[in-house]
Amino acid sequence: KTSLAMNIAEHVALEQNEPVGVFSLEMTAESLILRMLCCRARINLRAVRDGFFAERDFPRITQAATELAKAPIVIDDTPGLSVLQLRARARRMSQQHGIKLFVIDYLQLLNSTARRAENRQQEISDISSGVKALAKELSVPVIVLSQLNRELEKDKSRKPRMSDLRESGAIEQDADLIGLLYKPSQGDDDDGPAQSEQESIGVNMLIAKQRNGPTGDVNLTFFKGFTRFENAAKVSEEDVPAGV
Repeated sequence: KTSLAMNIAEHVALEQNEPVGVFSLEMTAESLILRMLCCRARINLRAVRDGFFAERDFPRITQAATELAKAPIVIDDTPGLSVLQLRARARRMSQQHGIKLFVIDYLQLLNSTARRAENRQQEISDISSGVKALAKELSVPVIVLSQLNRELEKDKSRKPRMSDLRESGAIEQDADLIGLLYKPSQGDDDDGPAQSEQESIGVNMLIAKQRNGPTGDVNLTFFKGFTRFENAAKVSEEDVPAGV
């Protein structure tokens, strides 16, 4: 899920030239930047991390590094933030950089400031409503990553549901769009490291909720070596205009 969110952030920053703010409560900024570098250069992440990559890869790495150095992406990797602290930092970031998209990785690592929260579900409700208020206050989209319940691991034969989101009640209510990543062929053993840069797997994103649009599956291809998602949709003959 982090890979997909950062792919979106990269696209918005580099292709649309819009500033993006990232709150990474799990990974360090250095780790995220390394992922983005390998993704952009299409170089195996493990090879770069271990220092074993071919000389022919240097031009791609150099080009990707040059592009990312100019990218309007601001990363805050402070751990253990409360939702109020995050909102304050987001306001400041927005004022200083004109942020047009926020990414929060991930919801369950934020701390609640609710004094009367009796359980974790109520805490998540407070956090979720706080993030929703942030999006409305700053009038910018916010991509929030969330964990799934462990029960889903016990039954990989079915699609994920909104109820599989951990402490999901408030998330289902507050989100304008909910996308659930899953592998349509759960029987394949593709959780190991990539054997080559071009090794890929099919991944679906189930749009389980969309307040102003349709729901359903989006077919994606995930290149494991450089943690990159791409659209797997193929153009059919019906999509090609007559005379082309």
